[in-house]
Amino acid sequence: MSSRFFMLLVIGVVLSFLSADLMMAGQDGAKGSSKPPNVLIIMADDCTYNDLPLYGGKNAKTPNINKLASEGLLFERAYLAEAMCQPCRSELFTGKYPMSNGCAWNHSSSRPSIKSVPHYLRELGYRVGLSGKVHVKPASVYPFSMVQGFDVNCVRNPTRSHNLEGISKFMSADTKESFCLVVALVEPHVPWVMGDPSKYPPEKIMLPPNIADTKKTREAFSRYLAEITYMDMQVGDILKALDKSGHASDTLVLFTSEQGSQFPGCKWTNWDTGVHTALVARWPGVVDAGKSSDALVQYADILPTLIDVTGANVPSNGFDGKSFLPVLMGKKKTHRRYVYGTHNNLPEGPSYPVRTVSDGTFRYLRNLKSQEIYIEKHLMGWTGKGELNNPYWATWVREASSNANTYELVKRYMHRPSEQLYHTEKDPYELNDLARAENHAEIKQRLSRELDHWMRSQGDPGSPQDTQEALSAARKGKHLYIPPSR
Repeated sequence: MSSRFFMLLVIGVVLSFLSADLMMAGQDGAKGSSKPPNVLIIMADDCTYNDLPLYGGKNAKTPNINKLASEGLLFERAYLAEAMCQPCRSELFTGKYPMSNGCAWNHSSSRPSIKSVPHYLRELGYRVGLSGKVHVKPASVYPFSMVQGFDVNCVRNPTRSHNLEGISKFMSADTKESFCLVVALVEPHVPWVMGDPSKYPPEKIMLPPNIADTKKTREAFSRYLAEITYMDMQVGDILKALDKSGHASDTLVLFTSEQGSQFPGCKWTNWDTGVHTALVARWPGVVDAGKSSDALVQYADILPTLIDVTGANVPSNGFDGKSFLPVLMGKKKTHRRYVYGTHNNLPEGPSYPVRTVSDGTFRYLRNLKSQEIYIEKHLMGWTGKGELNNPYWATWVREASSNANTYELVKRYMHRPSEQLYHTEKDPYELNDLARAENHAEIKQRLSRELDHWMRSQGDPGSPQDTQEALSAARKGKHLYIPPSR
């Protein structure tokens, strides 16, 4: 054998191994099919991550989600940029932060030029569908094929019973295309009317330390826990439908809990219980079962990851996020150095912009209008029927006069300093502000500089973003602030 021929042979063998390794993400690990994997994304709605047993929750029963995690990878540090339904879904579907995709306020819209999951995956030969709650717009940016079976209205009382026929047909369709299906549930979004609250007697509930202990609060938390268990039942039914389709072994399943619940300090905030989300990934033959990861990941990373698992090239300048496929495959233990968050309070209440950055251990927050008080009209206000939206909030205010802990929680929620710093790893409910601690000054300065860098990269003007002028323009598709190209 000539040395030239031998060299060519070695190169060919090496290239074949490299090619097989790169294509592994687009194959069924067990069967070695050349067809890229199917994708099933299951989203809860307004579920605080650490109310789930997977993350230390003391109350809720979630056997189906627990089982899914035992069969896959649990992400301990997954985040979204804005703790509201529409901005966080836009981030997930576009791979861009709220400022970049244009949906930086609730009930607004993304820039008309933005591409999302259906655009990218259809180009790669996927059928892309969504069943349940949509809450992103315009339709041209999010052209999902609508799949019947799950309620689209998150505030309906009661939620319509789900039907598996639509998603079963979508997953079982006899085509050569892989599928990507999002099932967006509406639990445990308020009103908390589904499930069986009797399973959670209010007097036996262990309330989280960031929730004031009042009778009305316990009653509301009982109903919220019942809805978590109801949501878990839906997750179980969806996974059974996947099993019956015959595609459980060649499908990447992602479960996520969206942002925090509609209790003070969770949804509509940049605290950890607002922007920290549950994330579980199951992919038989590729993702090791029963493992957990401390890698920092963000919703903006999910779309690049989905593209990466197909074996296609991820556009180098199309996303704010980046693929965490190496973490899924167990090849890397880290992903990001920082995760970022933003909050624009309009139209949920008076302007109160907040920005945050976390390295997974410490969180730094900047309240850009700290001289104002924070008000969220849904949580603290009245319905159109002349009754309180959340009756428990009034009991917090009433008992603040006689209970020092309740007073501190009300004060924490409504009146915030210009800067806050928390050791989130030790203080997961972020109740001990270290911003004025001299021994943490260097950490605060580092995170503050990083937040400045991120805001500049996003073209984020800060307070002027949370104005009626900016919101009105965004709703009309005329976004006032356009990030610089990177």
